[in-house]
Amino acid sequence: MKVFHGALIAAAVVAAVAAPGALAQAPGNQAAYVVTYIEVAPSAEADAVKLLRQVAAASRKETGNLRYDVLQQIDRRNQFAILEAWSDAKALEAHGAGAGMKAFRGHLDPLRIGFYDQRPDTGIDFGPAAEPAGKDAIYVITHVDVTGPFKDEAIAMMKKLAADSRREPGSERYEVWQQNNRLNHFTVTETWKDRPTLEAHDLAATTRAFREKLGPMMGALYDDRRYGNLE
Repeated sequence: MKVFHGALIAAAVVAAVAAPGALAQAPGNQAAYVVTYIEVAPSAEADAVKLLRQVAAASRKETGNLRYDVLQQIDRRNQFAILEAWSDAKALEAHGAGAGMKAFRGHLDPLRIGFYDQRPDTGIDFGPAAEPAGKDAIYVITHVDVTGPFKDEAIAMMKKLAADSRREPGSERYEVWQQNNRLNHFTVTETWKDRPTLEAHDLAATTRAFREKLGPMMGALYDDRRYGNLE
């Protein structure tokens, strides 16, 4: 399937303007975060990779962009994720309403076999990030859904795990985001140097204790997915 050239996206992005009704909901001047899950037909993997690389390169040139990572799931190669950070809600709205994203979605939509699952978030816990991640880096995106009464306790637990995890060898980034329209849903994003350091983290006493305590609070399965960077 024919894909559009990077120059077309770049030109469209330059023309992007802010518009109401976009997904951004972060308050005021607070940074806005988005995780997007994409699933395409297995035969469309290569075309999706090209599209994602092109839109990432163009999006990073837009005003207010802080982060734009395009990732491919390691075990299911036709599934992808985008991690975005923008300076504020207006910057995210302008990006989402711009001609560049409309062109990207228009070319991606015929390839998709799943919902374009875009989830705006607010960042609630951060630490220093080692940049850039190496070629062997493993990205982990975890969707954590707890029942309402446990929201605040779960936040405290995730913040503690984040602080502990950042001290582990091979930890390159660890962030906790809260979904804007469901405050008991969270996105945990991690970057690890390689597979051995991630496995060591999974087996660490602090991680295992967190999982055991979180289990009874959850409203859905603990959904952690492992990715490699497309760039």
